[in-house]
Amino acid sequence: MPIKPNTRSVRAAAALTGNLMLAPAVIAMRMPMLTAEANSSNPYRVETTRAVTEKMSAMVEGALAAQMAFAQAAIQFWPEVWSGRTPALLSGVAADRAMRAALLPSGRAVKSNHRRLSRVK
Repeated sequence: MPIKPNTRSVRAAAALTGNLMLAPAVIAMRMPMLTAEANSSNPYRVETTRAVTEKMSAMVEGALAAQMAFAQAAIQFWPEVWSGRTPALLSGVAADRAMRAALLPSGRAVKSNHRRLSRVK
């Protein structure tokens, strides 16, 4: 019998998807700024540096969150077996949690970039 997802997880997945769908808009808003920085003689390229560092930090944070989700599932493996439940590592629940945990920092970064870049100056 398939497990029916609860409303909170569906809502969280929809919010994450909505945040990640803002990525093309963020790219479109950021490209003129990156082009202007590439054509200038100013050695301090603020937007370029910000773009690179936030992507790297979101990737590292997401990888760590995914590994923590798998570690938590590994710790819970035997207690789940002993209680008669299917372990999250075998049912795919751990992979789903790890994937969502890995994408969450990227979604937050994209949402904050969209908010920052779409402000009228």
